[in-house]
Amino acid sequence: MARKVDQLGRVVLPAELRRLFDIHEGDFLEIEVDEGRIVLTKVEEHCVFCGTALDLVTYRDRKICQGCIVRLAES
Repeated sequence: MARKVDQLGRVVLPAELRRLFDIHEGDFLEIEVDEGRIVLTKVEEHCVFCGTALDLVTYRDRKICQGCIVRLAES
């Protein structure tokens, strides 16, 4: 499967891939480079403030990362 990159650097994921991986509008995808390849991974849980999937804790049924907790405590 091949898709063109548009002038803003966007690529459209084909509908069959979105269905296969249960990807919907508003979902987060992690973007990594692995041995010269671009790897997209659906993020199931992410920080409600910044979107990261790293160092998450649950507060009132929401995920918040450690970095945002620190920033909230400082404000």
